[in-house]
Amino acid sequence: MPNQVLDDLAALLSRPVDDLLHLIPQLGDDASRALLEQLLPLMATPSKPPGPSGVDVFSSDDARLRAQILNYHATELMTDRERAQFLGLPNGCRIRERAKILAPEKFECGQNVWIGEGAVLDAQGGLEIGDNTQIGLGVMVWSHTSHRQATSGETGSSRDKIAYRRTSIGSNCFIAGPSVIAPGVTIGDRVIISPLTFVDRDVADDEVLSGPRSLKKLEERVAALEAQLASQKS
Repeated sequence: MPNQVLDDLAALLSRPVDDLLHLIPQLGDDASRALLEQLLPLMATPSKPPGPSGVDVFSSDDARLRAQILNYHATELMTDRERAQFLGLPNGCRIRERAKILAPEKFECGQNVWIGEGAVLDAQGGLEIGDNTQIGLGVMVWSHTSHRQATSGETGSSRDKIAYRRTSIGSNCFIAGPSVIAPGVTIGDRVIISPLTFVDRDVADDEVLSGPRSLKKLEERVAALEAQLASQKS
């Protein structure tokens, strides 16, 4: 029975048993296996009725998504480096709690990358991050958008109008949170993105991009123009 419990857990997480025991040695304890034996039925894939059209178009993804969810739950008590290793990131990488990688199989990650707490890295359209780059707390990096799906009333019934665009971030970059990087953006090397910045264009090497600072300059310019117009009227 103990071996069966570990086999079942490995199947749910889509990982070899030896890999799990190496990364989470506590799974070798009798007490841990007994607890898993109680939890595994709750983690099994539930049966559910089809959608309104009679066909559940997303059912083929359930096993993959469930494995991802369970993998993230398994990392909650790990250190940053242990979590990165468990999630298959390269040497020197660290990833904080509650950070999430969507479609990790399409994520190309460099070495020594730091991913902050609560960051969302969407690799569904392809995502690359170079060596030594830091992704701040709450940063969202997107490689797909479903706005056309939503406005067409096709949410949950079709993926035809979801747009996927590869996003790339270079090496030695500092992306402060909570910034947002739009799908399809290419960011060069040694780039600094200030907090609260929405990046919807390509960014060249060595550029410093600051959304709040640009907005403040625009507000100052508008105020100056308004003052000039007011003086002309008087």
